[in-house]
This record gives sequence, structure tokens and C-alpha cells, in this order.
Amino acid sequence: MVYTSLPDVINYRTGMGAVAKIVSVAPIGFEGHLIEVESDITKGLPGLQIVGLGNKAIDEAKERVRSAITNSLLEYPPKRITVNLAPAELPKDGTHYDLPIALAILTSSGQLRLGDTHHSVFAGELALDGKLRPITGAISIAETAQRSGCSTLYVPAANAAQATLVEGIVVYGVESLKQLYLHLKQEVIMQPYARTASQPNPHLNTPIFDDVYGQEQAKRALTIAAAGHHNILFTGPPGAGKTMLAKTLPSLLPPLSSKERLEVTKLHSLAGVLTGDVVHHRPFRAPHHTASTIALVGGGTHPKPGEVSLAHLGVLFLDEMPEYARSVLEALRQPLEDKTVSIMRVGGRATYPSNFMLVGTMNPCPCGYYGDAAHECSCTTSQILSYQKRLSGPLLDRIDMVIPVSRIPNEQLLSNASVSESQHLKAQNAIASAKKVQFQRYKSSIKYNSSLSSSEVKKYISLTPEVRNLLTAAANKLNLSPRSYFKLLKVAQTIADLEGAQQLDVRHLSEALQYRQPS
Repeated sequence: MVYTSLPDVINYRTGMGAVAKIVSVAPIGFEGHLIEVESDITKGLPGLQIVGLGNKAIDEAKERVRSAITNSLLEYPPKRITVNLAPAELPKDGTHYDLPIALAILTSSGQLRLGDTHHSVFAGELALDGKLRPITGAISIAETAQRSGCSTLYVPAANAAQATLVEGIVVYGVESLKQLYLHLKQEVIMQPYARTASQPNPHLNTPIFDDVYGQEQAKRALTIAAAGHHNILFTGPPGAGKTMLAKTLPSLLPPLSSKERLEVTKLHSLAGVLTGDVVHHRPFRAPHHTASTIALVGGGTHPKPGEVSLAHLGVLFLDEMPEYARSVLEALRQPLEDKTVSIMRVGGRATYPSNFMLVGTMNPCPCGYYGDAAHECSCTTSQILSYQKRLSGPLLDRIDMVIPVSRIPNEQLLSNASVSESQHLKAQNAIASAKKVQFQRYKSSIKYNSSLSSSEVKKYISLTPEVRNLLTAAANKLNLSPRSYFKLLKVAQTIADLEGAQQLDVRHLSEALQYRQPS
């Protein structure tokens, strides 16, 4: 049985020798479940026994809780103490059960009353001196508490800023067990953590369009990709600027909304890469080519988000894609298509969102100079074909745009030539206008041209006879798959949105065809 509401689970008398219960939350996958931490004190040999399918970290809580209570100048009962984490069939993982275990013991020993903790949820890791350390999954805990009808949440002070992203619940940031004890006894009252408007900091050390010499076609393609949330692949020789172009993408994208900030911060907290801070900028994840499949899509004994989920609502950058293991690249196919990733392990099943933009780069051959006018390629034909086939057809079919990037002549690298208007600012304004058009068309701030289904393409994108004829001829000549056929239309629609055109025109489709690699 999984508890879904608080009133159903508070029915116990308290006092020495009676059963006490404190409510906490078990983050499981992207969601959470209420957990009742029960404590019973009886006569017998002194000791603490924790049951309820907890992991090693929970078993070790015995020593942390004992020392924290004692060093907080509170009484640790010299009796037989049994703590149960219910429901027992649900696996428990993490150190955030330390605080509710300590409070359950203090309540069952009569040092606290049940009313002191009524309709409240507690989570926090205890240090031996009684101070609270930050935990992972604070947002998941806050969401579950709010959804279950709880009015108050107590978390470590370092996690309070994250927890306050969830509206509808009062959050207290706790520094120590003694501070919380005095507050619950109403001797020293704590103040709730004040929600503040989150102000994103400017991007630091992030290249922009104005830092990239030349590459006008690549910049144009990147602007289209950012406006419609399209996946893009840059191909070209080493040093042509492929990586630098990819790194300009996050600064082109609009800032995170409050809802998006909550989702992204929650994922980073669940993964353990962020404990106290709030994510203000769209993620830009660039895993090394030696990354494993589990590192990329998530998993482990107890499933955690991988890079595709940490890049949610941002950018996943794969530099030199053919160097990644074939199995790693093929694992991207489902997240790219479904925008979610499902992980099944012995320790449980989890589904995480993974709606990201894929930006990849690759050399045309192992030496990198195939087709380069300045360097002679040293690879054989078989080596070139073998290298290019490391990206499978089904994976390439999920990439909307393939852009060749050529080397910039050396004499232009230190050129003093300047443009009258910032290319980056101009691109940002165009992208913002295109996104506004899409918002008005789809009545959604999170739906882009790239996310349209085939039925939605027919509904929202109207074709003139000229466009339809060109599309049919191009699809037959380039041998486009049905997926590529619809992706071509979506890219063309984004180009039309960037121009503010009311109708998809032949010139929009013609430009989109330049960015489409034949199947």
C-alpha cells in the first residue's frame, strides 16, 4: 500500500511506550511517495532496530541519530527502540530519513508531542553534532508533501531555496536538530523561508555569434534550430569552429520559466549533482565520448537521471559523435522520439523527462580532412565509409538538420572587419519572435515546430500546390523516409516563422532542403 494523503496515516497516541509517527517522503523515480516513520520504545536490552526495506545508508542512521540526539543535549532513551519505515514493501534509499527517525524517537519517548509534528513532513541528514546536511531530491519531497495535503515542510537550510520553488506549502530551513526541537516546542520560533524572485545571472564565459568569424550558413542554421527546437549536426574538418558554434546555442535560447526552472532543478537534485542551488540557465550537457550507456540515459542499482534527462529543456552536445560507442548512440533513439526515458532495474523502475535539443559534431573521416581544400586526406575509401557509418540511419533520421562547416581562411581570423549590428542580438530577437508565433499557433509555451506529430503537421501546416509538388519531387529524389518527410516540413515552417510569413512558401521549403541529408 502507498499512502497518498496525510490524514489517513495519523492515528497514534503518543507518550513513553506508545507508537509515534513522523511523515517523510521517498523520492522514487521522478515522483515521490509518503513514508511514515514509526517508532516504538519497549523494555529490553538498549538498542535501535530499523526495519522497512531500507538500504545501507538507512541502517547506518542508527549511529548518526544516536550521536545527534545526545550532542543536541536531548535524551536518547536507554531502551529497546524499533523504527519502521512504512509501507514496508517500498524500497527506501537515502540519508534524508535521519531527521524523521530522530523526531520519531523523541516523540515516542515523550520529549515531543504528536501535535507538534501534525501535518508536517520532515527530511534531512544529521551530522554527529546534530546539524543538518543538505540532501538530494528536495523538490520531489516538497511536491509530494504539497500534493498529499501537508501544510509544512522542514528541510535542511541548504535545501530551502529549492523547496520553495514548489508553491502551496510553507518551507522551513533547519540548521540543527536542537533548533527544530525548540521550534516544535514553541520555545524559539523559526521563521518560514521567504520566497524570492529568482533572477538569472548573465551567461559567463559563453561564446556568442559575434565571437565566431564567418560561418554565416552555420549561424543561420543554428538560429533556425533554436527557433524550432530542432536537432542539428555539424560536419567539417578539425578547427573549423563546430564546437564553438554549438556552445553559442544556450545563449540564444530564452530564459527558463518558473515551471521549467522547477523541472530542471528537480532533475539535477535527484541526480545528486545539485543540492542547494537553483538552476537558472538552460542546461548544456557535454558528456565525454567514453561515457557509458547508463551515464547517458540513466540507471544504476537505484535508477537516477542520466545526461539526456539532465539536458532536459536544454542542449545535449555530443562532440565527435562517431567516437561514441555504437550502443551509447543507439540508446538516444527512444529519448529523441518520445522526449522521455524509461529505466527498468532490479531496484525499481523510473521514467524521467528528456526533452532536449541534440547538437552533434563529426569529422568527415578518421583523419578529419576529407574534402578539405587545404589538407590532403590520408584515409582510404573503406576507412571513410566505415567511419561515416558509425552513425546509423535511424539515428541520422532523427536529426533535423545536417550542416557542413568549412575552414575559415587564416587571413580572416584577425580581421578587424565589424558589422553594424550584433549578429547575436539580431538572432535572439528573431528567435523570440518565432517562438511567439509558435505560442500563438499552438496555444502552448512548451510546444515547438519540432514536437509536432504527423497529424498535427497536417492540421497546422497548410501547403500550396507549388509547395506540395516540390515536396513530393524532393522526397522521391532524396529517398526521404516518412519521418524525414515530416521533419523537412517542420524545419520549413520554422524558417517561415522566422520571417514572419503567414504562409509556407517554396523558398522556405527550398532552404530547408539544403539542411536535409538524403536517406
